[in-house]
Order: sequence, then C-alpha cells, then structure tokens
Amino acid sequence: MATGLADFFTYNLWANLRLLDTCETLTDAQLDATTPGVFGSVRETLVHLFSSEEGYSHHSHLTGPMPTPSLRAMTEFPGFAVLRQRAERSGRELRAIAEQANLDEIMHLDDGTYDCPLIIVLLQAIQHGIDHRSQIMTLLSVQGIEHPELDAWDYNDATFTQPSR
Repeated sequence: MATGLADFFTYNLWANLRLLDTCETLTDAQLDATTPGVFGSVRETLVHLFSSEEGYSHHSHLTGPMPTPSLRAMTEFPGFAVLRQRAERSGRELRAIAEQANLDEIMHLDDGTYDCPLIIVLLQAIQHGIDHRSQIMTLLSVQGIEHPELDAWDYNDATFTQPSR
C-alpha cells in the first residue's frame, strides 16, 4: 500500500537527528533547564521522546526485539550516542511498519485494556514527536539558544534538490 505514510517517518527521523545535533552541543545547565508548560528538561524530554518511539515501533511483528535495556528502563541519561542510535533504529522500524504492515490490524495496548488500529499508533508517533520537539525548541528559545528549523519547508530544502528558477 503506497500511502506516503512512510515519508512522515523519514521526516520524523530527520527532525529528531537534527534536533539531537543541536542538543548535544548544550551545557549541562542548558540541558537541565525547564520552563512551565513543557514536559520537562531538554534531557528528560529527549529520553521520553525516544523511549516512546521505541515503544511505538514494537507494536508490530516487523521489528526485532526491544533493545535492552529499553530507554524507559534507564535510570540515568544514556548520552547522545545512545539516543542517536536508538532514534535511528526506531525511525527505520517505524518507516518499515508504515510501508509493510497491515495498518488496520488491531493492537491491544496497555496490557490489553485499550484497542486501536495500528494506524492510530503510527499517527500518535508522528504527533508525539512533533509535540515534544516543539517543547524542546521552546526550552531552547527561552534560554536564548538558536534552535534548528524543523518544519516541512526546511525538510524540503535539506532533502530535495530545488529546480533552478
């Protein structure tokens, strides 16, 4: 099924990696700063974002076993190399799911207490990523730190060759 859904996960991974490039240059104080209205610090939000993507990617039989330990199980910040590796892995897995899975398959989430089609899990993954990347960019902005542009226009400019005018 060629819906174009996989392209959203290519974009999602691009945005995640671009944000990581910026965040790994920050000081500990900048990584730990927070402000009202966001999930937590930059560090906490990055771990939450990527641990969630690990979880979303493992709702399909198309992925391998969950990496151990999972990001969710880690009690300390794993570092940017680990976050990058995990983001790349879950990003590839989510794209594969979008390309190959039966999107109508019913998932039994939350220990079987919540049912929804796989497409809803994938939509949640995209929305969740955009939401938390935006919160991290807010945290950077309130500290006076220039954040990367992550919208679709910037993705287009970074990814596709522009015709000459």
